[in-house]
Amino acid sequence: MAGWVSSAAQARVDGAEPADEAVQNQPPPFADLNLVAFDAPLREHAAGGEPAAVLTRFGAAWGGADRLALGRLANENPPRLRTHDPQGRRLDLVEFHPSYHALMAESSAGGLSASTWQGGTHVARAARLYLVSGVEAGHVCPLTMTHAAPAALAAAPALSAEWLPRVRAGHYDGRFLPFWEKSGVTLGMGMTEKQGGTDVRANVSSARPIGGGEYEVAGHKWFFSAPMSDAFLVLAQAPGGLTCFLMPRFRPDGSLNGLHFQRLKDKLGNRSNASAEVEFDRAFAWGVGEEGRGVATILNMVQMTRLDCAASSAGLMRMALAQALHHARHRAVFGKTLISQPAMNALLADMALEVEGAVALVMRLAHAFDGAATDPMEATRARLLTPAVKFLVCKLAPGFIYEAMEGLGGNGYVEESLLPRLYREAPVNSIWEGSGNVVALDLLRAAGREPEAARDLLETLASEAGDLPGVQETTRSLAAVLASRDVERQARVLAEGLATLAATAALSDRSPAPIAEAYARSRLQAGRGMLGTADLPGEADILLARAFAA
Repeated sequence: MAGWVSSAAQARVDGAEPADEAVQNQPPPFADLNLVAFDAPLREHAAGGEPAAVLTRFGAAWGGADRLALGRLANENPPRLRTHDPQGRRLDLVEFHPSYHALMAESSAGGLSASTWQGGTHVARAARLYLVSGVEAGHVCPLTMTHAAPAALAAAPALSAEWLPRVRAGHYDGRFLPFWEKSGVTLGMGMTEKQGGTDVRANVSSARPIGGGEYEVAGHKWFFSAPMSDAFLVLAQAPGGLTCFLMPRFRPDGSLNGLHFQRLKDKLGNRSNASAEVEFDRAFAWGVGEEGRGVATILNMVQMTRLDCAASSAGLMRMALAQALHHARHRAVFGKTLISQPAMNALLADMALEVEGAVALVMRLAHAFDGAATDPMEATRARLLTPAVKFLVCKLAPGFIYEAMEGLGGNGYVEESLLPRLYREAPVNSIWEGSGNVVALDLLRAAGREPEAARDLLETLASEAGDLPGVQETTRSLAAVLASRDVERQARVLAEGLATLAATAALSDRSPAPIAEAYARSRLQAGRGMLGTADLPGEADILLARAFAA
């Protein structure tokens, strides 16, 4: 055996490349690509949110190999719960890998936790969230809730005055300290309980007043989001009914509050982010808003978090498409690249068109959020379209990402690929902040409260979409649904149709005419079918060029 030499070593001696190192017909690593520069739809629909050069620099940073590696490491090293210290004292500490803290710091510095409270636009923030989500979506959860929480805290002016400047700081401070000793804060949420789930009015956690707007809360939460946060918006039954509370990790005297974490949820995806089951042991909390108005108070932040769900899902779709296109441009079969094969070309073009619609829809909704304070029609658009946009985009994402995974074949199915993580991540945005039926029914209730506004919105969308294929037929059909006595059974029909019509209108406004026409023809006129079945012979080249311009 002393004279044995491996074939690889002998090959080096002979000057030839060993067979196991001669990697052929595989794409180069997906890294160090500017995520904005090669995404024409995003550049079009995010225009006006912030200077183009600023967003482009952000895209370069988040497409870097180091940032992509942080996403991988944060998911390979999920958080761990330490309930007690070595001496047996309650600790209830969630520990994270350094990669998670690095992502939180970068995203906070990039405005995801605070930018619209600092004078920034919803469009700019939605574009950044879309980009970040494709790299690592799990850590977006606490950033989303921190950003939205001030909308609920507005119901308690004294609390808002204390906490809003800490949110506006836009700085991530992951130390386990009382919030008043930190340079920045994050905020989490606890709404659902074992027996109720979405039906939060079935909550049994109780809150006992102790004076001065302060309470002690006893009970539990079945899903406690981002348990590492500095404080949490929770719902509990006060003497006056279901009420919203702000519950800090530390009591005002500096001692640890009575939040006893039972375990971390073992989730399908969202691995980098912690979700916990918690018991409240006379936990200290401040009341937020009137007693009995808890649902109305906390719903003030739900519109914002639902926009984030849709933007994040669009970002997951976009990254999945980029992975598939990157592979198809470099992988050859039967003497031609995959992207040159007619069936694959048709599939990728149809996928690119779906992303065009999702990006246009989400960014136009973000524009409505920006205009809502001064324009009543934009306020109506934001109010009524948010559940429909969340419904459509979040529902599309899992199946879309599966198609991208299949495009990579076995390479897409192994954990070394980004696709499995994107695929596991996608369902949470549809479930979180109202699953499909919940948001579709929310749309119905909003339309029922404002029937004239709903009709005006439908007519506005039809006018914006113009004479594109299927617009008039879809408008009449949706108007009939709204007028139906059996409208609840058709809630999903209304949500999907309204969002698809809104996407068509948004594409008509900012995208090249062939893109808007192809989307209307294949999604409105023909009805959305399985990806790869739309007839796009004249638009495929432009769609693929726009989807991966680098």
